[in-house]
Amino acid sequence: MDFHRYAIYVTPPEGEFAAFGAAWLGWDSAQGCAVAHPEVQGLPAPVAEITETPRKYGLHATIKPPFGLAEGQGEAGLIAAFERFCAGEAAVTLEGVQIAGLGRFLALVPVGDQSALNGLAARAVAAFEPWRAPLTEAQLARRRAGGLTPAQDALLLRWGYPYVMEEFRFHITLTGKRPKAELAPIKAALEARLGPLVPQPYVIDALSLMGEDEAGRFHLLHRQTLTA
Repeated sequence: MDFHRYAIYVTPPEGEFAAFGAAWLGWDSAQGCAVAHPEVQGLPAPVAEITETPRKYGLHATIKPPFGLAEGQGEAGLIAAFERFCAGEAAVTLEGVQIAGLGRFLALVPVGDQSALNGLAARAVAAFEPWRAPLTEAQLARRRAGGLTPAQDALLLRWGYPYVMEEFRFHITLTGKRPKAELAPIKAALEARLGPLVPQPYVIDALSLMGEDEAGRFHLLHRQTLTA
């Protein structure tokens, strides 16, 4: 399969958390296929509607945002560089993650100290810059259309994405933007079904190299353990 963009994510290993997350979103990036949504009680809207926006990404947290390959770079070389990077990084243990609102969407966010995780993300962003194609003027315009602070705009120009380095916030997206009145019942429903499946503490001991297909869906290419 040909991919036109790549990304580095945190994705869960096989297990109940990963299985429910894939079904909740309707896309299993590890298997590269659509998944039937689960029956979840107490939701104010259908699961398919709630999860439409994040579906194509699968259950993930972004470390290195999606990027096109720079001229002269290829997938095989990227995979090799990814393996070398992961061999030099150690696992990160978070106290836990919890469901929280970020603006008008819900996500799993860290509990406790995040400095080691933030450091890992910053090093990944910098390490893979040689592989990233520069943004086009149209891509820059799309990013700026949502409104950026001067600091975020500077990060966009330097790293190709406004929410990295000091603006990075680890989160595992669970919904698209929803009316504010819907957030509390969706959160309650997810806490009942998803909450017991989420590992606590939350250990990040691997990173996932992802590829985006022509339809915009992300597929797991290679999951590599952090072995330093």
